[in-house]
Amino acid sequence: MGAIQSTFEFVVTCGASRDYPHWPAFDAKCKAEGLNPAAIAAFKYNYGKLASGANLMMPESSIKPVASLASYSSLVKEDASLLSKTVMLKLNGGLGTGMGLEKAKSLLKLKGDDTFLDFIAKQVMDMRTRFKVPLAFMLMNSFSTSSDTLEALAKYRGLETASLGLEFQQNKAPKVSASDLSPASWPSSPAMEWCPPGHGDLYPALLGSGTLDKLLANGFKYMFVSNSDNLGATMDLKLLTWFAESKCPFAMECAQRTDADKKGGHLCQLGGGLALRESAQCPDEDEKLFQDTSVHQFFNTNNLWVDLEALKKTMNKFGGTLPLPVIKNGKTVDPRDKASTKVLQLETAMGAAIECFKGAQAILIPRTRFAPVKTTADLLALMSDAYEVTSDFRMVLKASRKGTPPNVKLDGAYKFVDDLYTLIPQGAPSLINCVLR
Repeated sequence: MGAIQSTFEFVVTCGASRDYPHWPAFDAKCKAEGLNPAAIAAFKYNYGKLASGANLMMPESSIKPVASLASYSSLVKEDASLLSKTVMLKLNGGLGTGMGLEKAKSLLKLKGDDTFLDFIAKQVMDMRTRFKVPLAFMLMNSFSTSSDTLEALAKYRGLETASLGLEFQQNKAPKVSASDLSPASWPSSPAMEWCPPGHGDLYPALLGSGTLDKLLANGFKYMFVSNSDNLGATMDLKLLTWFAESKCPFAMECAQRTDADKKGGHLCQLGGGLALRESAQCPDEDEKLFQDTSVHQFFNTNNLWVDLEALKKTMNKFGGTLPLPVIKNGKTVDPRDKASTKVLQLETAMGAAIECFKGAQAILIPRTRFAPVKTTADLLALMSDAYEVTSDFRMVLKASRKGTPPNVKLDGAYKFVDDLYTLIPQGAPSLINCVLR
């Protein structure tokens, strides 16, 4: 509780009552843009951490490795009645700009004409049919993905839960001038003065949109969250039953780190509880230990389980926000113009909320529940015969791969999806027997 308490004190002194010279300008800018109070409170906390000069890093000396975790393989119980109190939420705000896209990444075709969204919708409808329970489903979209996403899902009648709606939208945050920590200004394109606040925005977006209160008012207690580009992250009855019976407020699905994962964040112990350390929070001198998968063995898959009542209680305790660790990313205000004003984008990770809940847990899951698409190389692998579609519309590695996905590396000339398609006009090549030499 010590780490959480000290964070709470910071919210009170820096995030709420202690202001900084440029805060009034940020406050006015956020209100003029129509940001809700929860979004403003979250940004104020993040900005307060930055402006205070607080150390945003997590050195190796401040944490301890996690030696072992409970394993999915030990789970046996399945209680389908819990589905009636559970909402399945997919984060769907990404445009896939790094892959040259100008629309939701989830609209990319994977197998035949089926997109990520098609597979997700079919998974939900199939589960409702098999268990005869109207499993609730929602999306957290961004302004950029909302319209195309809703249009693509309109063909799935009954997918939306009437009392909830199908979506709520994530927030945005002002970019911060790196030189003096004032609001970034770019009159030629004011939209570039704003950035996504990272997927840790899930929590203020739930609260500020009214979705959290709506879920609680309709009797929902549990929420399963995952990314829309991870088709392995399906609603799993064993995990849901384990989470409900554990009575813990928050749980993270982790996978075993391999060399392919060594640059990504990892689970650790901080104070008396669990925490998540991202690469941007690791000092340069600790990079070797950060990447040592024998020391830090587990990584966050971004598949999370949340007790909604505990979430509301915890956010109330922290003044309407969650005090998540702040990640500072240096950019230029116009990403395409490296000579434009240098800015800082303040982001948070939704998995980092694990340190805000006393008694939070993590569980080791099989790699089949983690198959995200971040690059065209990932996309090519999923499109190939190394993956198959199950009867319940999951995308899984074929058994002959023995849990090891093909390691695909593409030339930089094919980093964009359109360029990849020119490389494989007849579709993905066979990768079922691909091995690393």
